[in-house]
Amino acid sequence: MNNCRESDRQIGKELGVSGGAVRARIRKMENSQIIEKFTIRVEPPVLGYGVLYFVVTGQNMEEILEQVSLVGEPFFVVPCVGGITVCSIVVKDNLEQKIELAKQLMKDVRVLSIFEAENPGYASNLTKTDLEILEKLMRDPRQKIETIAKITNLSTKTVTRCLEKLQENEGVQFTLIYDPTKIQGFISHAILTWIERDLKETLSDMNKKFSESFIQIPFIAKNQIVLFMYSDDIFKMDELAQEVRKVKNVKSADLFIPKKITFIQKWLENSIKDAKQSTTLHLSYHTN
Repeated sequence: MNNCRESDRQIGKELGVSGGAVRARIRKMENSQIIEKFTIRVEPPVLGYGVLYFVVTGQNMEEILEQVSLVGEPFFVVPCVGGITVCSIVVKDNLEQKIELAKQLMKDVRVLSIFEAENPGYASNLTKTDLEILEKLMRDPRQKIETIAKITNLSTKTVTRCLEKLQENEGVQFTLIYDPTKIQGFISHAILTWIERDLKETLSDMNKKFSESFIQIPFIAKNQIVLFMYSDDIFKMDELAQEVRKVKNVKSADLFIPKKITFIQKWLENSIKDAKQSTTLHLSYHTN
């Protein structure tokens, strides 16, 4: 999940098994639909956009998407156990105004929380060539360098350099979509924490205490840290949530158990299309 472009051999080296064993297990997870697809996730601030997150009641995805689309372009939707859905939208500017607009327009679903994701310093210096490669990677993020070079008419050296640049950008993640309901013997869950003071210090403490329970790297928003974790059973899951609440600077922590994870790429397709029409070679983005 943290890097789907990593080779089977390298993953095996890190885990102490052969590359063939890794490949067999990945194939098994694909066949059982635990792994739904490999994908590339781009945080909107990388392309100069802001992000709003919503926690709402209800699990009718079509209805929720219709509601959030009144304010911005959908980014992801995650229905959770207990009738709660966490979703996100991409907005171009005036985030505070968009929050107020959302409160007025989203009357068909009960909004429990709305918060803004602050750009934690993602690099936003992509070129048209980077975007060309990014566009091709959206279809298959695990494509070989030679394949990308052939379909883009670029040299393998250029493609390699662009891939390295994208992988070094913390706002670009080569990852996968998985089905939480298909994982047997473990429960995947997310803990949304609200932080009072030093975000980086708190994240460092959390990494030291809980990294063995992480299913993927934590996500940072404006004054929130979202921990993606797994547990053997609901009791251990609850114990983890309690331990997280005891971490210094953690004001509160809410536990969510996702049932389905959906990332919507239409906003990214539109953004790349618009950016490629720019008259400049280097694209510099700024979020208001």
